[in-house]
Amino acid sequence: MKIGIEAQRIFRSHKHGMDVVVLELIKQIQTLDKVNEYVVFVKNGPDDQCLKETENVKIQIVGGLSYPDWEQVSLPREVKKSGIDLLHMTSNTAPVRKTLPTLITLHDIIYLERVSFSGTAYQNFGNLYRRWNVPRVVKKADRIITVSNFEKHNILRRMPELEGKLDVVLNGVSPIFRRFSPSDLELRFVQSSYNLPDEFIFFLGNMAPKKNMKGVLKAYAGYLSKAGQTLPLVMAETNETELKGVLKELDLLEIEDKIQLMGYVPQKFLPAMYASCKIFLYPSLRESFGMPIVEAMACGAPVITSDTSSMPEVAGGAALLVDPFKPKEIQAALEKVLANEGLRVDLINKGLENAGRFSWTLHAEKVIQLYKAILGEKVPSTMT
Repeated sequence: MKIGIEAQRIFRSHKHGMDVVVLELIKQIQTLDKVNEYVVFVKNGPDDQCLKETENVKIQIVGGLSYPDWEQVSLPREVKKSGIDLLHMTSNTAPVRKTLPTLITLHDIIYLERVSFSGTAYQNFGNLYRRWNVPRVVKKADRIITVSNFEKHNILRRMPELEGKLDVVLNGVSPIFRRFSPSDLELRFVQSSYNLPDEFIFFLGNMAPKKNMKGVLKAYAGYLSKAGQTLPLVMAETNETELKGVLKELDLLEIEDKIQLMGYVPQKFLPAMYASCKIFLYPSLRESFGMPIVEAMACGAPVITSDTSSMPEVAGGAALLVDPFKPKEIQAALEKVLANEGLRVDLINKGLENAGRFSWTLHAEKVIQLYKAILGEKVPSTMT
C-alpha cells in the first residue's frame, strides 16, 4: 500500500489538538509499519523539525495561499503526482472532488450544530468553511474516524447515513506526560523559565467560546471573594490584551493582578505545567475528546472538567465534573478540592489509572487496520 496522510498544519509553531493527533499518528506509524509506503502532505512552517522522514515515510511540502486553496487546489495536484492508493484527511475537511479511496478523521461537528461569530476572524472563517465542506465530503468518504463514542452518536444523529462506515478510534496520551520528582531537572527548568508560583490553579484555554474563559474567570473571582483564598490562576494560550478585554466585559478588572499569563506553551513544556499545578481546570462547553484531561491526569494533576459532551467519557470517573454553564459550580468544585486533601489525592490516583487507558500506539494500530480495510483486507466495521 501507498498511503497519503494530510498533515497540513504540523509544521506551524503553535500546534493544537488536531495537529497533535496527526503528528502522534505519523510517529507511531514510523515505528509500527516498516512495510507500506507513506507520503505526508504538509504546508511549510517554522517547526519543520518536529517530524523527520524515514525510509518508507516521506514528507511532501505543498504550497497554498489559504486553507481552502491548499486543500481544494494544491493538495489534489500533489496527490495525483504522488501515486498514492489512499488518502487520509485528518482534520475534518477534504477535497470536494474525490479521485481515490479516502479516510476522513471527523473530530467533531460543532460547526454544523451552530455558527458562532464570537471567536476570532480565523475561527469564524474556519467554521464557515467546515460547515460548507464537511456534509459534502463525508458522504463520499470510504470510511470515517471520530475520536469518542459521544461524538460518534452525535454525528449519527445528524447524519444517520454514515452508519456502518463511522468508526471510533480514541486519542492517546504521549509518554512525555508523566509524573515528575520534585528534583527533576526538566520540572525545575520549566518552573524557573515560566516563573511559576509554588501553588496555582492551571487553566488551559483560549479565546474560542467553547473553552469557557468567561465561566472560569467568573468562578475564579468568586473563589477570590472568600476570605483566605489566594491561589493565583495561571492561564495558557491567552495574551494580556485578550484577558483585559474579557475582564472589562465581565467587570472583573480587580482580579487581573491575581492572574499569570503564559501565552502559548509548547507541547514539550506542558507536562511540567500540569505536574506543578494544584488543580487543572478544564470546564469546556463542548469537546469531541478533550486531550488535556488525560494529559493532566498522566502528570498527576487533579482535574475539574465538564459534565457535558465527551468529557465524562474521557474522564472515566477520575475527575470532578461540573456544569460548565454555571460558574458557581466551577467555584464550588475548586473550593471543595482545595479544602479536602484526601479528595485531591483520590483524584490524582484515579486520574493516573484512567490515563493508562489511552495509547497512541493503539490509536495508530487501529488506523492502519482501517487503511487495510479500505484497500481490501477484512477488518471489523465497528471499532472502539
